[in-house]
Amino acid sequence: MPTERFQFAGEGGHQLAATLDLPDRAPTAYALFAHCFTCGKDVLAAKRIAAGLATNGIAVLRFDFTGLGSSEGEFANSNFSSNVADLVHAADHLREMRKAPTILIGHSLGGAAILAAAEKIPEAVGVVTIAAPSDPNHVTGLFKDRIEDIRKNGRAEVSLAGRAFPITRQFLDDIAEQKLMRHIAHLRKALLIMHAPADDIVGIDNATRIFLAAKHPKSFVSLDHADHLLSDRRDSIYVADVIAAWASRYLEPAGPAATLPLGEAPRQVVVRETRENKFQQTIAVGPHQSLADEPLAAGGEDTGPGPYDFLLAALGACTSMTMRLYADRKGLPLDRVTVTLTHSKIHAEDCAECETKVGLLDRIDRVIAMEGVLDADQRKRLIEIADKCPVHRTLTSEIRIVTTPGD
Repeated sequence: MPTERFQFAGEGGHQLAATLDLPDRAPTAYALFAHCFTCGKDVLAAKRIAAGLATNGIAVLRFDFTGLGSSEGEFANSNFSSNVADLVHAADHLREMRKAPTILIGHSLGGAAILAAAEKIPEAVGVVTIAAPSDPNHVTGLFKDRIEDIRKNGRAEVSLAGRAFPITRQFLDDIAEQKLMRHIAHLRKALLIMHAPADDIVGIDNATRIFLAAKHPKSFVSLDHADHLLSDRRDSIYVADVIAAWASRYLEPAGPAATLPLGEAPRQVVVRETRENKFQQTIAVGPHQSLADEPLAAGGEDTGPGPYDFLLAALGACTSMTMRLYADRKGLPLDRVTVTLTHSKIHAEDCAECETKVGLLDRIDRVIAMEGVLDADQRKRLIEIADKCPVHRTLTSEIRIVTTPGD
């Protein structure tokens, strides 16, 4: 997945560190992501959701608020209002650099901030909150035992998630003045609320209050068994997939620019377990979606082609395309090509032309039928061309597969 890293000026003039996660094709939309309180753009939930949305064709801008992560400035000088302003600056920068965000996503306190910022980003058509509080003042419950010290001394260090953060009186004053329900009531954008019933940081009652305050169109999705930070990778992936499906209802259909130009480099292929049965997988190739499975005889449910079926399909499609290009370029009367393939294992000793003489070998039988008024020489030449297709060359050459662990 391609990513771009850059900086832009935030509310206080400080340079804020940002990452733009891009799909491997022209984006169908741009989204702006606001992370949780004291987190950063690289928190696992943010990274995984952004990656999942990019897989679904949606580019995502995430950045570190002032004083967090790699951004400039002092955390002690920031507050909820400055975070909202930073989100608006991020949207402005994205508008100038690429295109304004049409989807706004906020996690935890970032969800409250995104609700407050939404009215200042006119191009946005959809807003998503994940485990968001209905009142930003909720965050003070994380350090309620230090509030008296903060009020008395003007500032105090509080421990959050094992790290020390300076909280000031002006932070408390600012967050107490927020009227988030007013923003929600006048949102005038599609709203998706996602929350875990067992969230022990921000209770599910917050989602209820947001839902009741908002006007339609509004939707609620329960994140069963998830924790507040979406620590389980599967929860983040689920969130991304649901957002992409929900947002598609409110986004304009992708135009010609979203289609991969003919001859461009191969796109990223993403294969993911569905967990619906033992073997079933979803396969995403650009805008194309399909299923893979194993046949019943192999313990699957035959809901899609098997891995070797896809391998044969790749060779067959490449064979036919290569022959078509050659025939059209040479003006040959080739009306149609049909390629039939089968895969099997054979004993090496039965293959006279093979270098390996011990054990089993993979064998692919390929039968090519050509329709059209072709003479013998033309048919012979087309068969020779079939062996020159790129996939054929890949399968018959040395291949190096590099495997690295993902998040």
